Amino acid sequence: MFYRLVRRLNQNSCSRFVSSSLSRTTEKARHPGSKTNFTHEIQFLNPQELPAIPTFRVLDNHGNIKTEDAPKISDEELVEIYKKMSLLSKMDKILLQSQRQGRISFYMTCSGEEAAVIGSAAALKDIDTVFTQYREVGVYLWRGFTLHDVMHQCFSTHKDNTKGRQMPIHYSAKKLNIQCVSSTLATQVPNAVGYAYSNKIKGIEAVTVTYFGEGAASEGDVHAAMNMAAVLKCPTLFICRNNGYAISTTTADQYAGDGIAVRAIGYGMRCLRVDGNDLFAVHRAVSEARALALENSCPVLIELMTYRVGHHSTSDDSSAYRSIDEVNYWNKEDSPVGRLGLYLMKHKLWDTEREQAYTKECRKEIMGAFNLAESSLKPSPYLVFDDVYDTHSKQLAQQRSNLEEHLKTYGEHYNLGEYDV
Repeated sequence: MFYRLVRRLNQNSCSRFVSSSLSRTTEKARHPGSKTNFTHEIQFLNPQELPAIPTFRVLDNHGNIKTEDAPKISDEELVEIYKKMSLLSKMDKILLQSQRQGRISFYMTCSGEEAAVIGSAAALKDIDTVFTQYREVGVYLWRGFTLHDVMHQCFSTHKDNTKGRQMPIHYSAKKLNIQCVSSTLATQVPNAVGYAYSNKIKGIEAVTVTYFGEGAASEGDVHAAMNMAAVLKCPTLFICRNNGYAISTTTADQYAGDGIAVRAIGYGMRCLRVDGNDLFAVHRAVSEARALALENSCPVLIELMTYRVGHHSTSDDSSAYRSIDEVNYWNKEDSPVGRLGLYLMKHKLWDTEREQAYTKECRKEIMGAFNLAESSLKPSPYLVFDDVYDTHSKQLAQQRSNLEEHLKTYGEHYNLGEYDV
C-alpha cells in the first residue's frame, strides 16, 4: 500500500538526513519552527552520502508483474487504458506529420509518456479538478475529450471551444473538470493549490491535481506552491513528469540533488518516486496518493520517471542534443505502450489480430476528425469582442460597429468565406 511505501521511505531514507552518529542530547531546541534536539557535535550532511529515493515498479520491460501486491484493475479497464494509450500515440504521429506539412502551426507529442499521463488520469475521479501543463492531452482523452475536440482546437475552427484564441494543444474542458492549458511555465501549480484550498474550505471531498515537468520544477512558482500546500494542508497531488529533458536541458544541468521527489521532504510533504513507464505502478501510486491526500487533508508529490521520446515540440530538433541510439532504446525497449501490450497478450486480453484491427480503426477515426476540422470554417472575427467583460462596453460596441463597417466595405480582401460570419 502507498502508506507502507511512504512510511518505509520516511523511516529508512529520510531519517538518514540526520546521521545517527551525531551526539544528541535529550534537550529539545525551543527555537520557533525547530523540531529537533540539541547536539554537541558538528557534522555537515553530504547529500552524496545519502541514499537515493527508490523507484516504485510493478511491471517489468517484458510485461511481467514483479510483485504479488499489484493494483486491482479489471481486465476491461486495462484494455480500455491500453486502447487510449495506443490512440494517443497514433494521434500524435499524425498531428506531428501534419505540422511538418504546414497544415497546423504547432504541436507537442506525448510519445514515451503515455502511461504516466493516462495511467494517472485513470486513477483519479471525475470530481477531481486537473491543472495540466501542456503534454497531458491523454488526461483529456481519458475523461471524454473527443478526437473532434482535439482537431478543432488544433485547427482553431469555429467549433473550437477556446474560440480560436489559443495556439494548438492549449486545450480547455470545463465540463470535464480540466482547466485550460497555459504556455506560461508552472503557473498552473500555485493555481491548483489555491483551488484545493478553496475546496477544503467548502468541504468538497476531492483532490486537485497539477502536472508539470522536471524543468518546470525549477520555477519559483512550484516551490511557493509546495510550501503553501504543505502549510495549509491542501489535498493536492503534485505529479511531476521527469522525462529527462527540459527542451534541450538535461537533468544533469537542471539539478544536482536526488531529482524532484526529495524536495517534498523539505516542505514537509509525503512523496513517492515511480516508474512512469509502468502503467500498473502509476495507477497504484496515484490511486493511493489520492486516498492519502483526502484522508489526511495533505499534499502528495509523485515523481514519474519517464522519457520524452519525441522532440520537445515541433519547434525543436532533439537530434542536436541526444543520440538516435538513446531515443531508440526507450522507444523500443522501454515503451509504456509496448510494455502494457506485452502484458495483455500474455494474459490473452489482446492479440495481433485485434492490434491490427484497432490500428485501422484508430487511423480511420483520427483522419475522419482531422479532415472534418481541416475543412471547417474559422471562428467569427467578431468573437474578439466577446469575453473581454461580462457585457459589451460602449467602447467595445463601437469597435464592433467599426469592424462591421470595415468588412462591408473591404470584405472582399479578407476571404470571409473561410470564416463563420
